[in-house]
Amino acid sequence: MTTKTTTKIASDLEIAQQADLRPILEIAGQLGLPADQLELYGNHKAKVRLEVMAQLANRPLGKYIDVTAMTPTPLGEGKTVTTLGVSQALAKIGKKVVTCIRQPSLGPVFGIKGGAAGGGYSQVIPMEDFNLHLTGDIHAVSLANNLLAAYIDSHLLHGNSLEIDPLSVTWRRVVDISDRALRQIVVGLGGKENGYPRETGFDIAVASEVMAILALAKDLQDMRRRLGAIVIGTTRAGKPVTAEDLKCAGAMAVLMKDAIMPTLMQTLEHTPVFVHAGPFANIAHGNSSIIADQMALRLGEYVVTESGFGADCGCEKFMNIKCRASGLTPDAVIMTCTIRALKMHGGAFEVRPGRPLDPKVVAAPNDEALIRGCENLQQQIEAVRQHGVPVVVAINRFATDHDREIELVRTQALSFGAVSAVPSEVHARGGEGGRALAEAVVAAADQPKQFKFLYPLEASIKEKLEIIATRIYGAEGVDYLPAAEKKVAQYTELGYDRLPICMAKTHLSLSHDPKLKGRPRGFRVPVRDIRASVGAGFLYPLLGDMRTMPGLPSQPAGNQIDLTPEGKVTGLF
Repeated sequence: MTTKTTTKIASDLEIAQQADLRPILEIAGQLGLPADQLELYGNHKAKVRLEVMAQLANRPLGKYIDVTAMTPTPLGEGKTVTTLGVSQALAKIGKKVVTCIRQPSLGPVFGIKGGAAGGGYSQVIPMEDFNLHLTGDIHAVSLANNLLAAYIDSHLLHGNSLEIDPLSVTWRRVVDISDRALRQIVVGLGGKENGYPRETGFDIAVASEVMAILALAKDLQDMRRRLGAIVIGTTRAGKPVTAEDLKCAGAMAVLMKDAIMPTLMQTLEHTPVFVHAGPFANIAHGNSSIIADQMALRLGEYVVTESGFGADCGCEKFMNIKCRASGLTPDAVIMTCTIRALKMHGGAFEVRPGRPLDPKVVAAPNDEALIRGCENLQQQIEAVRQHGVPVVVAINRFATDHDREIELVRTQALSFGAVSAVPSEVHARGGEGGRALAEAVVAAADQPKQFKFLYPLEASIKEKLEIIATRIYGAEGVDYLPAAEKKVAQYTELGYDRLPICMAKTHLSLSHDPKLKGRPRGFRVPVRDIRASVGAGFLYPLLGDMRTMPGLPSQPAGNQIDLTPEGKVTGLF
């Protein structure tokens, strides 16, 4: 048994910093976007004005491809690498392609994963700009979110004319850093001039409902309407209180007026990339914006977008939340997997956040563990196929992988119902390493559409939760803690039971428990609480111990990030 020999390549940051960046006006020109529809942020990135949509309205839609994955290790399995690599590969085989991806949160950048611009020779550039602030959208989200929080506490202090029940307030502040010390706090201490003392907390900024609204809004007016519909709590009589009631929604919209425009960037091979929105898929719905997708689908023959984490997280929400809101449906799904993750799920070794793996342990042949781990891939493929969408499995190849292992996974994937399974070397070889994957995607996307939602909106809250838990996660059923039972009754009475469901669960297991690897069986899903994101348009159950504010590991990725005396960024993976 031999491994595939792969030439050692430079670090992701070195590759990105050595890249031949083309002017963003040239990238826009490839798409036919005129300069007067751009707002430039330097030479290599630009916001695209929404007015361009009127000019594109009569153009036909391109093929719509979503990239997802098996349940990943904490290290990630190269889903963004696949997204960008297959986009470059589609261009190599003569297709006009546009990529739509999310802006990374600074939480993971300085926490566990480091940068999120792809990797190797499949990246979006400038890599430092992409990972650090970009055009300020996440900051706009944070400001709009926290302005509403300030309005709430100010209203409680200044007479509370809306009769808000302080104990009912669910709106929390946000910051785009992983900071577990802020999960639960008390505000208003220090005397009556400082406000009404109450317990609250912080979420990470990309989990804000404002970010979800940015991703799901169809245009500026829709975003303004959704911001006004945000429910922050109830009156003492049990009536919902909205951002519109607090007269804050207009100011929030003003803060978001530039953030609603997608940012245009480029890959290492100069294919166009729209970067927009940034929600976590284990906490929020985990997909880039509808606006970017709508724009891209009228500019390109193929649009490749990405859903966060495994198919049980971002892809399920893509199908049942984003597709409902947009009216768009995918033509094919790419399921990313790695030999490393499959062996881990089969029990060959353990992967811990922030700790590197021993390559010798990863490379050690273990067909038994690999086959056991493939059960996770099987569940994820079945989850996607329930929506009537063909699945292409991309086996993201590492230098330590054996040819026999690749063939074993390919055979297993086909037996699980994938229409094709293809090794991918886009990390090491860019678009050239993804030609076979691109051809497979084109063939899959040409199949007749048979898309269907997982559940009807008319189903009850509990029925929707149980459909997701049993059919997507493989659970035996769902258990509800008292707080969740209370919310089910409350939201049903308020008429929110017709909203889709956005599960907040661990991304490290098909279940609610990150320790349960592979394809767990015989488990039940505990629902701790449910929140209502009425402006975004979904209910938000919290499963098990899932938190909406991550924490830093013992050795954060930020330890390696620094500046040279010349101002050059180092250590950003």
